[in-house]
Amino acid sequence: MEFDFIPIILSLKVAFASVVIVTCSCIPIASFMAKHEFVGKDVVESLIALPLVLPPSVIGFMLLVFFGKNGPMGKLLEQWFQIKVVFTLAGAVIAAAVVSFPLMYQAVKAAIESIDQNLEQAARTLGAREYRVFFTITLPLAWNGIMAGFVLAFARSLGEFGATLMIAGNIPGKTQTMPLAIYFDNDAGDLRQASILVILMTVFSFLVIYGVNRWRRGLRRDSRGDGI
Repeated sequence: MEFDFIPIILSLKVAFASVVIVTCSCIPIASFMAKHEFVGKDVVESLIALPLVLPPSVIGFMLLVFFGKNGPMGKLLEQWFQIKVVFTLAGAVIAAAVVSFPLMYQAVKAAIESIDQNLEQAARTLGAREYRVFFTITLPLAWNGIMAGFVLAFARSLGEFGATLMIAGNIPGKTQTMPLAIYFDNDAGDLRQASILVILMTVFSFLVIYGVNRWRRGLRRDSRGDGI
C-alpha cells in the first residue's frame, strides 16, 4: 500500500502558519507583561497559561463554540467575510496556535525579564524612542529565548491532536494532520502508515528537545566564558 504524504504536508503547513501567528502576537504581549505591573496581571497570566493545563478536548470544545456557525466569532466571520473556520485547515491552525502560545510566551517573557534594564535605560537617556529601544536593545538581547520558544511552539503545533480534532475534524486530504492520521490509521488497522508517522514524529520531537538543550548549554558556556 502506497504511503500517504499528505498528513505530513498538512502538519507542516499548520505548524508554520501557527508559529507565525504565535510569534507575531506573543512578542508584543510578552514584552508588555514583562515590563508592566497592573491590577489583574496574575489573572491575565493565568488565562494565558490555561491551555497548558486544560485537556485539549476542552480547548477544542471552547474553540468550536466560539468559531462555530452560531458562535460570536464564527457568525461574524461568515456573515462579513464568508470565512468558515470549523472543519477547515484554518481551524487546525487556530487550535495549534492556542495550545502552543503559552510555551512561546513563557520563553519570551523570561528572556525579556532577564535583560539588564540599565541597557534599555541608557538608550532612552540618549534620546532613543521606545520602538527603537525595543528593536535595537530588547529584541536582540531576547533573541535566544525567542528562538527557543519558536522551536518549542513549532513542535507543539506539529503534535496537536485533541483540539484539532474538535474544531477541524478528521477530513483526509483537508484537515487530517499527522497525529490524526496516526490515530485513525491505527483504528483502521493500517499499522504500516501509523508506524512510519509515529517514527517521524518521535525522531523530530527528540531532535527538537536535544537541539534546544544543546543550544541552552552552549549559551551557558558562552556566558561563563564572557564573565572570565
